Amino acid sequence: MDAAKKQKVIYITYLIAALDITWLFLQFSITPYLARRLGFDTIWFGYLQTTVGVIQLLGGPIYGRFADVFGARAALSVSCLASVVYFLLLAAADSTFMLFIHKLPAVFMHVLPGAQMVVADLSEKEKRADALGKLGLCFGIGMITGSSLGGTLSTRFGEKFAAYFAAVGSCVSLLLVWNFIPKQTKIHTAQESDKKGSSKSVFNLGEITRLMKYPGVAKTFTVKIISGLPTGIFQVMFSIISMNFFQLQPEQNGYLMAYFGIVQMVIQGVVIGRLSSRFSEYSLMLFCIGLSSLVGIAMAMMTSVLHFCLIVIPMMFSLSVFNVITDSMLTKSVSPSDTGTMLGLCASVQSLLRTVGPTIGGFLYETYGVPSFGYIKFLINATVFTLLLFTGGRSQPQRP
Repeated sequence: MDAAKKQKVIYITYLIAALDITWLFLQFSITPYLARRLGFDTIWFGYLQTTVGVIQLLGGPIYGRFADVFGARAALSVSCLASVVYFLLLAAADSTFMLFIHKLPAVFMHVLPGAQMVVADLSEKEKRADALGKLGLCFGIGMITGSSLGGTLSTRFGEKFAAYFAAVGSCVSLLLVWNFIPKQTKIHTAQESDKKGSSKSVFNLGEITRLMKYPGVAKTFTVKIISGLPTGIFQVMFSIISMNFFQLQPEQNGYLMAYFGIVQMVIQGVVIGRLSSRFSEYSLMLFCIGLSSLVGIAMAMMTSVLHFCLIVIPMMFSLSVFNVITDSMLTKSVSPSDTGTMLGLCASVQSLLRTVGPTIGGFLYETYGVPSFGYIKFLINATVFTLLLFTGGRSQPQRP
């Protein structure tokens, strides 16, 4: 594939990612209010979020391995089909049982990791952080569009109509995958796999866990999990916080999420590329962890949605740069034939946070209130920052 064709595929991949995030955030504007109407309290809503986390935690690494073995088109097609089923089940959810059942297709819903794999495969290594950051720009566009659209559709036409709308949108994404994404985006995949004696089995756990043995990878994963835990807890509880603490209606919540999207678009579309070209990835990761600890203090003291809107800027900066930089560091530590599996493992980190986050978040919210999220964020990130500052960059991931 020549450079022009690679660039075209990357642009189409950005479009597919933006559409997928749109439908995802459209669903975020539906589920909390549907759950409340069905009688869910904060604890049960936490269980619902935990269910999604467990399902995607199990599916993420396997999906990444599937993408490496069968190629980008097959992997993205499976994700888009799962999204169609997911939204159709959401439209049919009229009981507590059905609301849990509709989450099951989420085991295959990994369009963003699939898009990351395509971009990582087709972009130049030195520009990978910037290219992955542009996916964050797509994320911001999807967040703005999906949140605003979801709030408007569910308010004016009802939750079922909004869910059917998302299902149709996922069909559009599937058509784009079939028509524009090549079957395989990797270079010399077969030769590299044969050379290493890799198994073609999708469920080969040895091939998945093998990547964790490379120098520095386990340390980076540990940092990614521990430092991201407080933010993950806050994110999964935010819909409850926006309803109960900020007293926002669905349409107002949609506008707030759109604001998040604008901030993220600027950071990931413009800022990350310039920062990654001037500073080392390890230095940027360390800075983000330190900044995140300061954001925790600010979160603990906020009392209104206006305060939160000011805090969002440094919070989104630290979160966005941290996620992109750690993903870039980890994909550079493996061969091109393993980028899908590595990104699947990266996605499983977010799923792990969503798994434990609702249970911990529900307890903190009910027992200590919203300020507790900020204090936990400060303590954990300040500790990680101090430890990394003393250990230095001796254990950064290196390409084998």
